[in-house]
Amino acid sequence: MITAAEYGNTSWELTVQIDHDETKMDYKLRVKGDLHIGGLMLKLVEKIQIPRDWSDYALWWEQKNCWLLKTHWTLDKYGVQADAKLLYTPQHKPLRLQLPNMKTVKLTVSYSAVVFKTVTEICRALNIRRPEELSLLKSPDDAMKKKKKKDKQKDTIIEEILDMDGLNISAGNTASPGLYSKTMIPTYDPENGTPASATSLWFGDNPLTVSQPNLQHDELIKMYQPLQLVDKAIMNSGWLDSSRSLMEQDIHEGDKLLLRFKYHCFFDLNPKYDAVRINQIYEQARWAILLEEIDCTEEEMLIFAALQYHISKLTMSSEPLNSSKEPDEDEVEAALTSLEVTLEGGNSDRILEDITDIPKLADTLKLFRPKRLTLKPYKEYWFVFKDTTISYYKNKESATAEPIEQFHLRGCEVVPDVNVSDKKFGIKLLLPVADGINEVYIRCENETQYAKWKAACILASKGKTMAYSSYRSEVRNIQSFLQMKNLATPSGQTSLDPETMEMNSECFVSPRYGKKYKSKQLSARILEAHQNVAQLSLMEAKMRFIQAWQSLPEFGIKYYIVRFRGSKKDEILGISYNRLIRIDMSTGLPITTWRFSNMKQWNVNWEIRQVTIDFDQNVSIAFSCQSCDCKVVHEYIGGYIFLSTRSKDQNETLDEELFHKLTGGQE
Repeated sequence: MITAAEYGNTSWELTVQIDHDETKMDYKLRVKGDLHIGGLMLKLVEKIQIPRDWSDYALWWEQKNCWLLKTHWTLDKYGVQADAKLLYTPQHKPLRLQLPNMKTVKLTVSYSAVVFKTVTEICRALNIRRPEELSLLKSPDDAMKKKKKKDKQKDTIIEEILDMDGLNISAGNTASPGLYSKTMIPTYDPENGTPASATSLWFGDNPLTVSQPNLQHDELIKMYQPLQLVDKAIMNSGWLDSSRSLMEQDIHEGDKLLLRFKYHCFFDLNPKYDAVRINQIYEQARWAILLEEIDCTEEEMLIFAALQYHISKLTMSSEPLNSSKEPDEDEVEAALTSLEVTLEGGNSDRILEDITDIPKLADTLKLFRPKRLTLKPYKEYWFVFKDTTISYYKNKESATAEPIEQFHLRGCEVVPDVNVSDKKFGIKLLLPVADGINEVYIRCENETQYAKWKAACILASKGKTMAYSSYRSEVRNIQSFLQMKNLATPSGQTSLDPETMEMNSECFVSPRYGKKYKSKQLSARILEAHQNVAQLSLMEAKMRFIQAWQSLPEFGIKYYIVRFRGSKKDEILGISYNRLIRIDMSTGLPITTWRFSNMKQWNVNWEIRQVTIDFDQNVSIAFSCQSCDCKVVHEYIGGYIFLSTRSKDQNETLDEELFHKLTGGQE
């Protein structure tokens, strides 16, 4: 009973539901508007009278879809009144996560922190560095509705849930051997003083570092669905908002989300400390190839198949080659030795170029400009590559005069245009201009020439010259990749081991390619391509696979359906780490490209949900998103801008405030 005096004051009755041990009970409290949230929770715990640790509990306001986490705020300040439905529930709850390797783990995560922090917490538990490259993705709704029976069968085959909490490696357990180090400072082995592998020292035999066996061909066919650009756009619409919590995005206890590498610019990949991260990137790349989420040629598919076969063999062998055969060297000692050699002017294994003497290339190459009408597509010119600029002349003798044209490569896109079997070694340059891009095709005579020119173009696109020490390693990588392509092309008869002929070759290629050849023919071609990678260690093979994936023209491009200002039809917008691409939806052909390096600013009109971007030379574009909320696209652009600010001297500390400034917006 309430006394008459109580009726006269400003107090009112508030109902709070308690989420306790999977049961929910309602409690009614007499409160005033000036009661702060901390005081309300204290009153509630006193009334419940159940002895337990309530420190992880917080109040969730269902109607407003928000957490009441500011305990010093009053009910009036939050706007809580008598009709409010509050839930007193734990902030940390179990979540099912499908990792990039398609395996599902169960992990207790924060449902009240913003997704950016939750992903960081997840990566710390899984021992994955650079959590800013990952995010959480909802499964496409259409895929969940179609073929429910088949989906159920797939779940029983693929989904074996690994309870990470049961393994006792959660981020909150400081005594856990699997705890992720915040600074990731190299840990030195106490016996020999060499840097120990972070994964082996902290995790021991970690299942997340082991690549999964390939699915049988029949199971792969069940998962495979031919994807158009529109389908890819729908898949990419499910990324969660990094500036809001899981509960605020209708994710509840026990739900399933996909953990994926969202931003495809993998910073500072180090085999010594990134065993889990490298394996999961490899697995995401492998599934993208097998399910044809990214296009590749037949030659490239055979290279990927050969690397998968090699990785599969090493994984199943009793003594896999986990690291290179060279002994580890103390990194501090190596740095001191290098410094000593440099100061004393002695001989060094690494040749130090004189930065005042920048190398240059000069060769007869062929040029093609697709936008210019000409009867003869390719024409020979004398090309000179110096600094970050390509100049071409009518012939070698006229190289002392003014060039016919110059291409400034800083900020350009370098795309391979290669077919080894046809002896075609081309380089496509996408040069940024005010109204989009200019396409230029350069044709080389042979592999050696191609490797040198392409390596120079790649460095120049980053603003570097051939004087950089990385030029030679870039040339070697390109030559190695060409050798793999060469062995992937069909040739004469090859002597094959009958035992290896029994491999299930169809599980290493996408179903579409698996139908083109008989099993023995496919096995022969994969084994032929395998010859060039047979000596690679397990980690080297995974890194080679990732590098080959990164070299594909469509690598890292995410597609969205948008409508540009002034247009009456939907179009596709492709977002990559360094550019935006306007694509015709009917033909799939790019119309215009805009570089991030030319971007001055971008804004979002949250009322009409329109993104506006301003570029150099008074170029401005505006579009509304049709396949998702504009916040998803806004966050993608801001996220890539944020990742471009990273540097190794940051000691891996993230400027979270800057991330939210660039991606959060003002709704």
